[in-house]
Amino acid sequence: MNKLSPAKQAAILHSLCEGVSRRAISRLQDVSINTVTKLLVEAGETCLALHDELVRNVPSARIQCDEIWSFCYAKQRNVAKAESAPEGAGDVWTWTALDADTKLMVSYFVGDRSGESALALADDLRSRISSERVQITTDGHSAYLNAIEEAFGADADYATLEKIYRTDPKAARGRYSPPVVIGIKTKVVEGDPDPAHVSTSYVERANLSIRMQNRRFTRLTNAFSKKFQNHVHALALYFAFYNFVRIHKTLQMTPAMAAGVSNTLWTMEDIVARIEARRPAPAKRGPYKPRISK
Repeated sequence: MNKLSPAKQAAILHSLCEGVSRRAISRLQDVSINTVTKLLVEAGETCLALHDELVRNVPSARIQCDEIWSFCYAKQRNVAKAESAPEGAGDVWTWTALDADTKLMVSYFVGDRSGESALALADDLRSRISSERVQITTDGHSAYLNAIEEAFGADADYATLEKIYRTDPKAARGRYSPPVVIGIKTKVVEGDPDPAHVSTSYVERANLSIRMQNRRFTRLTNAFSKKFQNHVHALALYFAFYNFVRIHKTLQMTPAMAAGVSNTLWTMEDIVARIEARRPAPAKRGPYKPRISK
């Protein structure tokens, strides 16, 4: 992989962010799948560090939080009977916190759907925003209640939005499509949130982009993560691409530029440059010693 040009590395990473599978990329770019995987790991580690370094002191006024389901190796109900299931196998939830104005993905966390994961997201979110007070909207998942309270205390205007679905007794059991939404129910949990901005629409749309642009989230196919760490790396790469590289059509700039996190439009080559900078320098070879046969 060290012989790949920066342009080719950028093309591979761009394909990963556009929903192309690793095997398809290996065929299109004429590289081994191990090369693609190794580059993904390096890119993931680089993008985790990139997000941690640059997405700081965000002046957010409105935050929307949500979580999106996927699985690793096997769905949770099948893990017990799966052969050689690795650590982290089963249902995986990606928790996201989006700035409603700039569409910046301020914080994300990959874990289960427990209160510990919700608290990890809330604590990380609190450390990244500079606003003294922020309005937060989540869905009705109870894990958010304690998490937002512990992380923000009384420094947030917090409300929940819960959708009301119509039940259809004629629908087949195990129906894939979600039921029809017939209404919403909002609840003020803390402070004085503006009712006009109690919404999770933007973060739900961002989660749709996650599912559409990450092959690992494609439903009803074999395109799922086999290793938890690869799942995390793929998401870290995607969020760096989403925040810094891809121009948001409504904003006409990247979310990072809209939020003041970055002054310039990044390219995938910029991320490749960061990957190259993190790679250890090649070891020096000793002098050549010819083998003398006796």
